[in-house]
Amino acid sequence: RDCPYFRFSRPLKRCLWDLSICLIGVCMAILLCRLWFQKNFSSLKNVKILCQCLFIRIFAGYIICNCFMITFQIDGVDMPIIDERKVCLWLGEVAAAHSREIGNVSYCFCGDDEIIRANREFLGHDYYTDIITFDYSSPRRISGDMLISLDTVRTNAEAAGESYGRELLRVIVHGVLHLCGIDDKGPGEREVMERHEDEALDMYDAL
Repeated sequence: RDCPYFRFSRPLKRCLWDLSICLIGVCMAILLCRLWFQKNFSSLKNVKILCQCLFIRIFAGYIICNCFMITFQIDGVDMPIIDERKVCLWLGEVAAAHSREIGNVSYCFCGDDEIIRANREFLGHDYYTDIITFDYSSPRRISGDMLISLDTVRTNAEAAGESYGRELLRVIVHGVLHLCGIDDKGPGEREVMERHEDEALDMYDAL
């Protein structure tokens, strides 16, 4: 089933798409009005301008639809303090290190009550977890929606003697590593995941 948390995700992308439609539409309407009043539809120059406007509209739509987008939102909690620009650059580098490129990746931060409800509803698991990943990736481009419980992140940080901010970064990149095809459920896979997490955190520190 599709995850409901992201039915309003990627608002910036939606806004850019709508804005491109409006701007190009207005430009074409103005040009058509000019041509109507000039009675000059047959002019090769004006036909060329119309074709250029149409090409720009299609190209702008393609760029907006295919550019990578990482979004962060909240559900019942305060937004955690993270350097969103640095995190986005970092996740792009992590994906590239695994021969992937970032597509559309959405994070929703929530509390324990919400994540256990989602875990029961979507995965049939009756326990708390720090992250749930919904994977929509293609072979080369990773895309997915991730639900992160800040309560569990804090609990795990205290148990591991780690800072809350550092543990949150680990969980954030954990989701991207899942999208890159790295699992942590089978024998020995947990250790492999932790090694990749540590390498990714070193990349973050180097930025």
